[in-house]
Amino acid sequence: MRVTLTVIIATYNRPDELARLLASLGGQLRSGDELMIAENGTPQPAKVPPNAPPLQHLHEPRGGKCRSQNRAIAESHGEVVVLLDDDLTVKGGYRDAVERFFSENPQFAAMAGRILPAEDPEAKVGANWIYLDLPIFDRGDRVVEVPGVLGANMAFRRSALDAVGLFDERLGPGAAGHEEETEMSQRLRRKGLRIGYAPDAVVYHEVDPRRADRDRFIRISRERGRCRMLHETHSALEVITKNAIAWTRLTIARSLRAGLPRIAREERRLAVAHGMFDGLGLQPK
Repeated sequence: MRVTLTVIIATYNRPDELARLLASLGGQLRSGDELMIAENGTPQPAKVPPNAPPLQHLHEPRGGKCRSQNRAIAESHGEVVVLLDDDLTVKGGYRDAVERFFSENPQFAAMAGRILPAEDPEAKVGANWIYLDLPIFDRGDRVVEVPGVLGANMAFRRSALDAVGLFDERLGPGAAGHEEETEMSQRLRRKGLRIGYAPDAVVYHEVDPRRADRDRFIRISRERGRCRMLHETHSALEVITKNAIAWTRLTIARSLRAGLPRIAREERRLAVAHGMFDGLGLQPK
C-alpha cells in the first residue's frame, strides 16, 4: 500500500550536520512526499545546500524544538509524519523502510526507528564514552512492540497525532530540555495506541567527543528528572524514597568498586531522582 510521508528535520545551529543529513536523504523521497526543516532558536535561518532535495524551510527565532515541530506538523500533509534530529544520517532505503513498516504493521500507530552510532564510541572517545548519553536504540532485527519512541528517529500516523494532539511545548530542547517523546508516548498508550520498533528504519547518530563529559551527563540526567515532574504526578514521599534508594545503590556500587558502566548508571539514577525533587512544585494539577 502506497503511503505518503512528511519528513521533518528539527535543527538548531548545526548547518554542517544538517547538510550531511539532507545529503543522506537525497534521492530517497518519492512523489507526494514532503521534506520540511523545522529550525528554531536562531536569529536567521541556516543556509540550505543548493543540492538539497526540494523542501520547505520553516524558521522560528524563538527557542523550542516542540514549537517548531508542531508548526511543521500543522502545515504538513503526509499520511505518516517522520521526525528526525539534525545530528544523524539515514541509511539508504530509510524512506522505503518507514513506508513498509506502516504498510505491513497496521496495529502500530507510531514507529521507533533503529538508532546506531556512526562510529565506535569507545574507540573514538576512550573510557569516558559511557558518559556520551547518545540516544542509541537497537532492539535487534525483528519488528516488536516497544513502550515509547525516541526523538531522534520516530514517526507517527497522522491519525494518531489527530487523536492525541501535538507535542507538549513545555518540554524538549529550547524549553524544559527533555521528555517530549516520553510524554507523547504516554498519551498514545493512554489512548490504546501501540508503538512498534522498525529495525530497517536505520539512522546513524553522530559521536561527538565533547558530549563525553561526566558533569554534562549528570546535569542532563537531573534536567530529565525535573522535566518528568512537569507531565507526571509523583508524591513527595515517592520522590524522597527514589532519592534514598538511588543514593543507596550508588553507595553500594562505589563500595564494591564496580566498573564505570555500573557507576554511571547509578549516577544517572540519582541525578534523575534529584531532578524530580527539584521539580516537586511543578506537578500537574
